Amino acid sequence: MSIKTLAYGEKNYNYYSAYLREKYHGKRVYKVIVDGGFTCPNRDGSKGYGGCTYCNTDSFTPASRNLDSIREQVLHGMENATQNYKAEKFIIYFQPNSNTYAPVDELKLMYDEALKINSENIVGLSVGTRPDCLDAEIVTLLESYKNKGLEVDIELGIESIYNETLQNLNRGCTHEDFISAMKLLENSSLDVCVHTILGLPGETREMIVKYADEINKFEKINFVKFHHLHIVKGSIMGVKYKREPFPLFTLEEYTDILCEILPKLRPDIVIQRLFALSDVDMLIAPKWGLKKSQIQNYIDAELERRNILQGSEYRGEMSV
Repeated sequence: MSIKTLAYGEKNYNYYSAYLREKYHGKRVYKVIVDGGFTCPNRDGSKGYGGCTYCNTDSFTPASRNLDSIREQVLHGMENATQNYKAEKFIIYFQPNSNTYAPVDELKLMYDEALKINSENIVGLSVGTRPDCLDAEIVTLLESYKNKGLEVDIELGIESIYNETLQNLNRGCTHEDFISAMKLLENSSLDVCVHTILGLPGETREMIVKYADEINKFEKINFVKFHHLHIVKGSIMGVKYKREPFPLFTLEEYTDILCEILPKLRPDIVIQRLFALSDVDMLIAPKWGLKKSQIQNYIDAELERRNILQGSEYRGEMSV
């Protein structure tokens, strides 16, 4: 089975930047990250306290989150993307914490505020959240932006497909919560992205490779983000790791895992990310000692050298 060839470059997998270039007729499209000041149900006591053991949102959120308003964050993000990357179109990305964890009327006010700025060049809305922070009313709200001509995706952090792992992470939700969210979205016009973490404590290589099979089950999944586990300062896991270090992927080991997962992954799914990023000052481990572009180039080169093709081992039915 050969994978889809995208018009703006060829790799051994469907990659997001080429997908955007094709979809928006060659325009440079960049995500503008917005911090809406949300929390999570396992931070505020609704389901627990302390948050997920691996989490410290300061490790992956840009400095613009410290600006006073959503408007300032959007303007700053657009200016930065335009100056540094020659961006022409923008996707507003509500990223830190659970960005549907509020009453619908409050959500609408925040989404509206972000989307009305330079609306001519805003082409999409991306909302990151947890599977247990989604209901029919929120889905309807997000679909209303789709009806206005925007591309809208909901990014669900599933992290692990194993309940024992989720419990050990103090995740506060189960894999069944994810399945319920997917059922809710089954007939929705929204796109769905799932976010996973590979290399969580207690998960074997065989367990990790099965992530592809689980993702493949859901036809509604359009995008995926694969991240390797990294340990950051300010997290519960960071404290535990300093006391009792445990094995983490080297770049070579992580690439080996990707070489097993990608052939099994449905070939129509677009991969938004293949590895994690953290502010270098916040990162405890693993320290690969390479820049983002160097990591990306290494993985891409290995996939090509080994002739690893996304979907080459997929034997399921393809949806049209």
